[in-house]
Amino acid sequence: MSGRGIFTTIAIRDGRPFLWRKHWSRLIHAAEKLSIDLGEFREDDVLSLLAERLSQDGLMRGRAKITFTDERPGALWPASRSASANTSLSIVTGPQRETAEEFRLGISPFPVNARSPLAGLKTTDYLEPTLCFEAARRSGFDEAVRVNQTGEVVGACFANVFWLKGGERFTPALSTGCLAGTTREFILENLAVQETAAKIDELLLADAVFLTSAGIGIVPAASLGEKTFPPADHSILEIISAS
Repeated sequence: MSGRGIFTTIAIRDGRPFLWRKHWSRLIHAAEKLSIDLGEFREDDVLSLLAERLSQDGLMRGRAKITFTDERPGALWPASRSASANTSLSIVTGPQRETAEEFRLGISPFPVNARSPLAGLKTTDYLEPTLCFEAARRSGFDEAVRVNQTGEVVGACFANVFWLKGGERFTPALSTGCLAGTTREFILENLAVQETAAKIDELLLADAVFLTSAGIGIVPAASLGEKTFPPADHSILEIISAS
């Protein structure tokens, strides 16, 4: 009743989950933060269930979404019957997200609350970023950059943000309310990147901007608002395919 749940979206490559350990670690972290009981779920068992679903669906390349939902009644709205389990598990699969060849980024007017207890977590209460994404699409953009209550760049609605300036790479620091994305973490482990609290003006001065997520991989932005970027040719675009 309270929407207490967590999820992760995993890229599927050659029929296998990419960066599985990072996704599982993030699920464990989020469950601890939100007091969701994962005691009934062993990592190996969840991985086996995911493999079964991928086999059933015949999915070799695409994405899978793993969701854990707290089924326990809350103090404010007790259930009329006992839950059959403390936590439920859902696994769904689908194709990769399609991205436009000329990927256009807008700037969302809706700020992220970096002080929210949900900041940096992927929870089943994902309506706010969904509405921000839909607003960007209605305005003619493919995605939108979001800032926090102090004007610092956080990320996009459904992705992390990286940018290049003067030969250096940057990405928002977690203190901005940024999601600790698994693709983001992978890039930080393999390339020199500065985590920073930057204002939107700094992003508008960038030489190139990229979005990253399990659903889209790494996508260069063709434009941000009214600013256009030249075609991107950078090592960050090859890092996943090379792994």
